Amino acid sequence: VHLSEVYPGECVDVNILGSLNVARVAMESGVRDVIGISTDKATPPTKTMYGISKSAMEKLFILQNGKAATRFMCVRFGNIAWSTGSVFPIWKGMLDKSGHILSTGAHMRRYIFSVSEAAQLVVTALENMERTAGKILSRKMKAAYMEDVLKLFVSRHGGTYEKIAPRKGESVDEIMIGEVELPHTTIVTLNGMEHYLIDYSRESSHALTGVADTKTAERLSEREILALLKERP
Repeated sequence: VHLSEVYPGECVDVNILGSLNVARVAMESGVRDVIGISTDKATPPTKTMYGISKSAMEKLFILQNGKAATRFMCVRFGNIAWSTGSVFPIWKGMLDKSGHILSTGAHMRRYIFSVSEAAQLVVTALENMERTAGKILSRKMKAAYMEDVLKLFVSRHGGTYEKIAPRKGESVDEIMIGEVELPHTTIVTLNGMEHYLIDYSRESSHALTGVADTKTAERLSEREILALLKERP
């Protein structure tokens, strides 16, 4: 997120122009299905350059659906534990170097799920493309208070931590489904699990009634957080 604030041109090149190129090539080549990987940072109201670029990618893919044989949809992720750029490898790198973590977001709440859960969301979208094409799909996800995660991380790996000023563009809470999306969002069960399905082309007769965010989300238990910490690839 913070690098997109420093290098906004590169953010546009990758997330918007790059996505447009993927869409064009997919349609020209007759690719059957294309899934855009998005993020809760794209949820309106969008406040960061990264979020704006991902929101544009979502809109671009959704609007391409139906224009050719290629089907387009998007999945919206939370934070993926141990993925490239996630906080876990950053913390581990700090501990390996100095035994001390400098945390910019200990006071924040975040959605966190595993690499396997993220992959399963994509698989679910593909296996249900008749229902998800032209839409945005996300899991009903649990959240964690980051200082709780940080304490368990230090207890597992050793070292100490210190709270410092947050980085530009970071917010205390994350939103998965924004207020303007509520009339278009339905809770659906796919592959035995509840998901949010956003369809901008119509209003839902069973629309979501409240914003889905980390402030109101079910909390990850200590056991669940420890399981995420252990799932290092």
